[in-house]
Amino acid sequence: MINLTINRLKVSVEEGTTLLEASRFYGFPIPTLCYDEGLSPYGACRLCVVEIGDEKKAKLVSSCTYPAEEGLRVRTASSRVVGARKMILELLLASCPQSKIIQDLASAHGIRQQRFRQEYEDCILCGLCVRMCEEQMMAKAIGFRGRGENRSIGTPFDIKSEVCRLCGGCIYVCPACQLRCTYTEPENAICGGCENLSPPCLEKERFDNMMCYMDPCVSCEIRKR
Repeated sequence: MINLTINRLKVSVEEGTTLLEASRFYGFPIPTLCYDEGLSPYGACRLCVVEIGDEKKAKLVSSCTYPAEEGLRVRTASSRVVGARKMILELLLASCPQSKIIQDLASAHGIRQQRFRQEYEDCILCGLCVRMCEEQMMAKAIGFRGRGENRSIGTPFDIKSEVCRLCGGCIYVCPACQLRCTYTEPENAICGGCENLSPPCLEKERFDNMMCYMDPCVSCEIRKR
């Protein structure tokens, strides 16, 4: 067993366990977009970042790909972590402003308006569809192509795949395919229909780390009333 500390709680996990699995097992929620329990971890969306190490030398890592290490100190909801997630969500909103999943995550993190130019690419390159097709459907009908800003997902040479069974698995896991009918202007990009208040302990800068990990936060629910 490997012994580590998550949010000041000393825990033990089996060797090979990732920080995401360990955190969720002990009740600390971490948002993700490119992770699925039935698929191999990829670490593309970076939304699951956590802070590891001592405060002066602490660094952000993707929890879905980082393995638990002996004596490691992990913080899943520090002000630095939450700030990084908000920035990532704003960038994701610029790519897929009508994605229901991204909108709900943005609303839950207290984002009311994204500041970047909307591109309407309808793909965040999370790789869920590629891994679903290869690992669960055993088809490999689609994959990544190109590099950098030209990177995209499709069939080889844009030719209709002969191994695709039209199962719909790629659409089922895609966060960009789950759209919400709403405005597309930047100032109205976030629906807010399922709005959650952001943690007051971080909002008022009283603490560097989140004090409550309940979902929804009890303090936030009281403030609503």
